Amino acid sequence: MGEETTSLGGIHVSPNAVATIAYHATLQSYGVVGLAPKNLADGIVSTITREPSRGISVHYKDDEIHIEINVIVEYGTRINSVAESVANTVRFHVEKALGLRVSTVNVHVAGLRISNVD
Repeated sequence: MGEETTSLGGIHVSPNAVATIAYHATLQSYGVVGLAPKNLADGIVSTITREPSRGISVHYKDDEIHIEINVIVEYGTRINSVAESVANTVRFHVEKALGLRVSTVNVHVAGLRISNVD
C-alpha cells in the first residue's frame, strides 16, 4: 500500500506524508484545540524535532490505510460530535489528496482544554 507503478516509474507515499495531511485536516475541525502525543516518548521526540504529524499514526496493511489520531478537545463541546467531525474531515482530505480509500480513522480524545477563562 502507498505504492503505485505507472509506465514512467513508481510512486510511493510515506506514512509521514499521510500523517501530515491528516494533521492539517484535524486542526481545521471544529472543537479541536490541538493534538496530543501518543505516549511520553513520542511527546519528548516531537518536542525536540517539531514534527507536524505529532499525535497521528498511519499504518498500511495490504490495500488499507489505518489512521489513529489523539486530539485535545475544547471544553464545552460535544465530544462525540467533534470526534465524528474529525474522522470525516480526515477521511475526506486524505482520500481527496491520495485517491486511495481510507479504511479506518480512529479518534482518541486525550484531554479537554478550557480556552476562554472569564
